[in-house]
Amino acid sequence: MLFSHIILYFSGGGGIPRPGEISLAHNGVLFLDELPEFDRKVLEVLREPLESGHITISRAARQADFPAQFQLLAAMNPCPCGYLGHYNNKCRCTPDNIARYRAKISGPLLDRIDLHIEVPALKEDELTSKTMAESSHAIRERVDTARKLQLQRQGKANNTLGSLEIDTYCQPDDAGLTLLKTAIARLNLSARAYHRILKVARTIADLAGEVNIKPSHIAEAVQYRRGDTSK
Repeated sequence: MLFSHIILYFSGGGGIPRPGEISLAHNGVLFLDELPEFDRKVLEVLREPLESGHITISRAARQADFPAQFQLLAAMNPCPCGYLGHYNNKCRCTPDNIARYRAKISGPLLDRIDLHIEVPALKEDELTSKTMAESSHAIRERVDTARKLQLQRQGKANNTLGSLEIDTYCQPDDAGLTLLKTAIARLNLSARAYHRILKVARTIADLAGEVNIKPSHIAEAVQYRRGDTSK
């Protein structure tokens, strides 16, 4: 009973279908902290909206379709105790424990997440240092410029490109294509991952103000999928 309530809260539904958190995040951000702690069946509900931008709720009496085009952000620990890779070697998790923990998130769901970024623990001197970082204002200007380029080039943002549009706007040069073929073979990437890498590489090139997708852009896009356990 509790599980069905969680699904209802997350995806929507009820006798008279109502939107859940997925639809309420439409045109916004859905942040899931401690991702593996969610029930796997709950997380699998994300697969349809991440692919199509909407979610369909079917009931015996009627069917409802809700918009669900959101930016998914999720965070998780590297292992059950959270200390895998820590510079003080605190982790005592076994390989089996780590594998079971990570297996809570399915390969098909990970395949739909474009950027997998590892954030290592900071040492004391790194944490207390006062190095100057790039301002949010400067980053926003660069992102705005890249988005304007995308709208001028293809009339939409890179993440909304279809497969035929990817062939038109996201093709790398010969060296980049060779690098991508090597990544596909070594990492056993799916067709979905292949298309997502091309769109991410196109965005990286746009942020750099580059007209063509270069091998460096492909390499950066590929390394963002290091956490993909679907391979």
